[in-house]
Amino acid sequence: MSSPTLRIGSVPYLNAVPLTCGLERDCTFLPPSQLAAELHAGNLDAALVSVTEVLLQDGYDVLDGAAIASDGPVASVFLAHREPLEEMRTVHLDPASCTSVNLLRVLLAERGLHPEFLPLPDYAAASRLNNVLLIGNPAIEFRRAPHPHALWDLGGAWRELTGLPFVYAVWALRRGAPPELRARLLAAKSAGLDTLPQIIQDRTEYDLEFRSAYLGGHIRYELGNPEKAGLARFAELLQKHTGRPVFLPRYV
Repeated sequence: MSSPTLRIGSVPYLNAVPLTCGLERDCTFLPPSQLAAELHAGNLDAALVSVTEVLLQDGYDVLDGAAIASDGPVASVFLAHREPLEEMRTVHLDPASCTSVNLLRVLLAERGLHPEFLPLPDYAAASRLNNVLLIGNPAIEFRRAPHPHALWDLGGAWRELTGLPFVYAVWALRRGAPPELRARLLAAKSAGLDTLPQIIQDRTEYDLEFRSAYLGGHIRYELGNPEKAGLARFAELLQKHTGRPVFLPRYV
């Protein structure tokens, strides 16, 4: 049953649909960077946020057992580049990105590469720029349209570097949030996975073949031991390459 006391936020992307099954009327849908700001401001009890929000900000609990992850290519987080990676001087960044920009920073730094990061002025400009980080639905739309870029899938690059899955987003809960919130979020995930074939069939984004490959293959929704190991490795490399304090997740 709907509870007006629970303030929940999620992202307006296809990959999050199975985790918000039955919660749609209770959810505020915002891009990742805005969602993190709302959670940090105390305007939400829980939000499906980029994983760097919980790694770089203390004070959140992480819902155990649910995430948006991949174990290899993810299809919707990539660097579109016309220049070889070793020759890039600048990369324009999707303004919605939180975790992906840090993942890109880590992956490039592990290769000894440190290009300048610049804001993407608008999505229409992406195809005209040499090197662009894109995420979510805009990334999917870019890859399905004609473009002259090579695509460096960051999920695939992470798997190649570490041999581990990568966790893009988790349910972050404000400490002191109502205890029934965890049960509702896990029930939503369970319902979403139980009805995943129907979700794939009924959604209208893109085409059925892509939805099947994306939701039924590229994206993983578990947060188990392999995903936690990948998250811990990312935390280690994030601190190494940014010098910022990192707070390991507190799972509940």
